[in-house]
Amino acid sequence: MSPTTLPAGLEHGHVTFLGAGPGDPGLLTLRAVEALANADVLVAEHEVLDVVRQHARRGVAEVHTDTGPDADTVPGTGTPQLAVVDGASTTAGLPVVRDAAHLVMEAARGGRRVVRAVSGDPGLDTYAAEEMLACAAAGVPFEVVPGVAAAVGVPAYAGVPLRDAQGADVRFVDARTASDRCWTEVGASDGTVVVSTTLDSVGAAAGELVSAGRKPDTPMTVTVAGTTTRQRTWTATLGTIAQTLKQAKVLPSPEGGRPVIAVVGERSAAAQRDQLSWFESKPLFGWRVLVPRTKEQAASLSDQLRSYGAVPHEVPTIAVEPPRTPQQMERAVKGLVTGRYEWIAFTSVNAVKAVREKFEEYGLDARAFAGIKVAAVGEQTAKALVAFGVKPDLVPSGEQSAAGLLEDWPPYDPVFDPIDRVFLPRADIATETLVAGLIELGWEVDDVTAYRTVRASPPPAETREAIKGGGFDAVLFTSSSTVRNLVGIAGKPHNVTVIACIGPATAKTAEEHGLRVDVMAPEPSVHKLAEALADFGLRRRAAALEAGDPVTRPSERRPGARRRRSTT
Repeated sequence: MSPTTLPAGLEHGHVTFLGAGPGDPGLLTLRAVEALANADVLVAEHEVLDVVRQHARRGVAEVHTDTGPDADTVPGTGTPQLAVVDGASTTAGLPVVRDAAHLVMEAARGGRRVVRAVSGDPGLDTYAAEEMLACAAAGVPFEVVPGVAAAVGVPAYAGVPLRDAQGADVRFVDARTASDRCWTEVGASDGTVVVSTTLDSVGAAAGELVSAGRKPDTPMTVTVAGTTTRQRTWTATLGTIAQTLKQAKVLPSPEGGRPVIAVVGERSAAAQRDQLSWFESKPLFGWRVLVPRTKEQAASLSDQLRSYGAVPHEVPTIAVEPPRTPQQMERAVKGLVTGRYEWIAFTSVNAVKAVREKFEEYGLDARAFAGIKVAAVGEQTAKALVAFGVKPDLVPSGEQSAAGLLEDWPPYDPVFDPIDRVFLPRADIATETLVAGLIELGWEVDDVTAYRTVRASPPPAETREAIKGGGFDAVLFTSSSTVRNLVGIAGKPHNVTVIACIGPATAKTAEEHGLRVDVMAPEPSVHKLAEALADFGLRRRAAALEAGDPVTRPSERRPGARRRRSTT
């Protein structure tokens, strides 16, 4: 569209041109997250949609554009066209406009706040400047939220600093648009060159630099899918990079058009990548880890796994439902308010949720716990109580389990304890360890079914096939029920999958199902379990490097025979 054309009815709209970075969602700036949270319309390139949409508010209208090499363009302009409008979003009032610049203008109609998200940084985007000019000419206020440019962020994640103590010159080249003059200038320089290109064009870019005067033995690194857990980097020279990629079976490939960042230069630290590759050397880098828990329970565990470089995949194996007869729970909650109990003990986050929902049903809040001592079996349960407005009086100082809670639980003393009764809201399948221990300490226990645990529905067929076919690198079992339920709804994990269990009882159940346990937590904690898996991955990586073997994920190895259950 002409930049002087003002869409009819456009009044006081606002556009934020936002850099979504090179791929890692953690590289979004605080200002970017704020802008996304306030957006009415989100206009995003397909490759950054998953990065930005998680920060957008519910009900935001999503408009996806495609600026890839196969995308259609407006005839005679080369600007991207609209590729997809998300039918599940609130897109009412947004016409299907194919010119991306026109699309942004139309999205701002009627005072809407529009976020236009692009990969990397808007200042380096091919088309963002045209869209900004269109907004300026039409009187639409806009702002720019910078992002981490791929040409800078990807080398940092690949462990390739662009400057050294000598302050080498750094040149940036987009091989897809570079002229002969540009190649000649960078070829004549002895500084570092950062080349944005595609996988199948790396060899041609290297050839251009050699033709322009660079020596064939000049170090070169090539990184694909930079800053994501799919990142992979190759180190070679200008003269050998094409052969290196061929030997790695990267080329020829149907994915040869994938964008890559190449760094060229004597002082680009390519030779020091073994020491500086902090991202790809994470203990679980690129591992697909199955987390068979409810989504609410898996959140913090998944965050921890991501910090180790893993890609967590949450598969609920247990569904939580209300008790079949609610009367017992109702009587217990009323007794809580009327002073029937000295203590209430929570053994899970689900127990906290069940009591909280019953409180809300009766119009109660955390003040109803006044005068009652509260115990939590572990840190996660304690956090759920704090979120409810209740600070627990007792959390195990040692093992975070029923046994650990009993070690710290005081015996009943008729002098100091006016009431001898404990309210214990739990699952219908809970063990009797805590009840028996409290009775032995002199307490009366109301063991109340607060919720039922039932087997969840089977995961999608694709996930089931990945579980049985070795598509996952590891699976974390946090209880015996997760073992039984996962095998029941999805099948037995493949023999190449690393099996990690939270404790001896869970490990025994896994072995009974024909699985060999590779990792066991030193104490029954999901976070200690994740740490143990990371330690396993670290040792596995170190062993491969010491043997001179390539570092691979468990799913990349396909031994012929199925792994037998360990007899030790």
